[in-house]
Amino acid sequence: MSVTVRVPAKVNVQLAVGAARPDGFHDLANVFLAVGLYDEVTVTPADELRVTCEGPDAGQVPLDRTNLAARAAVALAERYGRTPDVHLHIAKDIPVAGGMAGGSADGAGALLACDALWGTRASRDELLDICAELGSDVPFSLVGGAALGTGRGEKLTALEVGGTFHWVFAMAERGLSTPAVFREFDRLAEGRDIPEPVASEELLDALAKGDPDALAATVSNDLQPAALSLFPELADTLAAGRAAGALATLVSGSGPTTAFLARDPSSAAKVAEALRTSGTCRSVRTASGPAPGATVLGRPSR
Repeated sequence: MSVTVRVPAKVNVQLAVGAARPDGFHDLANVFLAVGLYDEVTVTPADELRVTCEGPDAGQVPLDRTNLAARAAVALAERYGRTPDVHLHIAKDIPVAGGMAGGSADGAGALLACDALWGTRASRDELLDICAELGSDVPFSLVGGAALGTGRGEKLTALEVGGTFHWVFAMAERGLSTPAVFREFDRLAEGRDIPEPVASEELLDALAKGDPDALAATVSNDLQPAALSLFPELADTLAAGRAAGALATLVSGSGPTTAFLARDPSSAAKVAEALRTSGTCRSVRTASGPAPGATVLGRPSR
């Protein structure tokens, strides 16, 4: 008796970052787009909570209760007065520590899987509330599609997308810590007035029309200078993708994965091949978006 949930990666087509708040977080205008790279989380009853993981860079994934999947199981169990005695198995395909919300995806996947396994029948609002407690990107991992995240990124407004956008992602040789990138953002911003983060109307219009050229002209990431400061070699990867014909290049979220928008699947294949032979990255993947959020693939039989 087990439940498997598939959950997507994300790319931030806009990440506007405000000044540091008293609680240490930053207000964001974060335009998420879910893309078709997926982790799968399988939950099975067990004598105690345990986590296993397989797939690329699985050795970097914590297998204790700090793992977001484990934290999700504990949070749901506490709300319903039960013990989180499950085996969580994560099949990784989203890059680890890559700025594509792989850990957040696992948290959302585990939450939905445990809800199905235990029959708790939590409402979508309750699941989103738990997601927000787990982390800023976790709610979007649950809902997928496209959304504007405000606050820390956890307050979501669904966005219309009028077509399919084709992406190439280049994985770097090492990871970047999200808190470290935000600290570097604060250091680089010291002494400057940071405007309130606002979503670009032009970008939202480009998404709604499904226009890759218009989207390419409006994508932005306020964390990119900080990521490049900590990992200067990413500039070479961005340049290689630009030279190969990508419509737009940017660091995905806090990095270090770099994202390249292409006009169509054949253009994406060309950019991907150029990046594979550039010597500037570890591996390359193609994916399109929007993609659905966390989805139950198999429910328990009673």
